[in-house]
Amino acid sequence: MSKIEIELQNQLEENINVHQDILNMSNDIINIIQNVQNKLKKGGKILFCGNGGSAADAQHLAAEFIVRLRPHINRNPIPALTLAQDTSTLTACGNDYSFEDIFLRPFQALAKKDDVLICISTSGNSKNILKVLKEAKKAKIYSVCFLGKGGGKAKKMTNKSLVISSNNTARIQECHIFLGHFILEKVEDFFLKKNK
Repeated sequence: MSKIEIELQNQLEENINVHQDILNMSNDIINIIQNVQNKLKKGGKILFCGNGGSAADAQHLAAEFIVRLRPHINRNPIPALTLAQDTSTLTACGNDYSFEDIFLRPFQALAKKDDVLICISTSGNSKNILKVLKEAKKAKIYSVCFLGKGGGKAKKMTNKSLVISSNNTARIQECHIFLGHFILEKVEDFFLKKNK
């Protein structure tokens, strides 16, 4: 085998092993699904946030709640949005206040009591994530974190955390999008049963 083939095999094995560790989180995943369903049932919405690749995952998941996840399933949109609103809001907040406030300001403007905050962070130590989690706790808004690298400070500031047991950012992000898709699918199933 070539060096590239060996590296590919090693990374695939690492990916599989890290994904298998998610089975140890099944009780927490079920609890999150039930809480998200209950909050949405009461008229809440989901607010996502993350930085960099995690910001892309936040947008990705919000889009699938609003539009659809599975191409053969049509259903009513599920209310969700990302707190990384747009370039104007992000740059205005970063310039006029602080980069630490880019999630806090839209959260303060948009969050209501039955909403769910889902933060995606590979380190769990981003100051803008910690700031919005602190605000969610103060406002008594249910929060969930998808984390890695031990969970960082965010692990203790959220209602539920799913911590991927890896220090490899790529492997953590791959698991985060899997978790997002799985949780969304189960939330979607609940709404499909409700509409039958």
